[in-house]
Amino acid sequence: MAKLNFIMLSLVVLVVAITCVPSLAVEENEPKKLWDQCVVKISPKCALKIISQVFGDGVVSIPCCKELVHEGKECHDTLIKYIADRPSLIGNESKYLQKRDEVWAYCVSVSKAVSPA
Repeated sequence: MAKLNFIMLSLVVLVVAITCVPSLAVEENEPKKLWDQCVVKISPKCALKIISQVFGDGVVSIPCCKELVHEGKECHDTLIKYIADRPSLIGNESKYLQKRDEVWAYCVSVSKAVSPA
């Protein structure tokens, strides 16, 4: 449990850093324009819920799923991959990338189900 709390705290700090100072969070090989476009499309609250589901045992709400789908798959994939590449998480990267894809599929299906026709 302590390890999960440490990971969640680390992720919260990372998300805050990304949101507040995106230029410091971008690695040189990442396209800064895409990074800047992705970070502004989703609220910090929903970003934390998505991160919590991918890297822990959280659950993404329907409103956050709508934000995620609006964010777009490329942004979702890029941001989760960026977090999963951290040294403390890289050992489980394939598990996190699978969970990333599961969250995306779930959110797309939920968003379509609740969207007005």
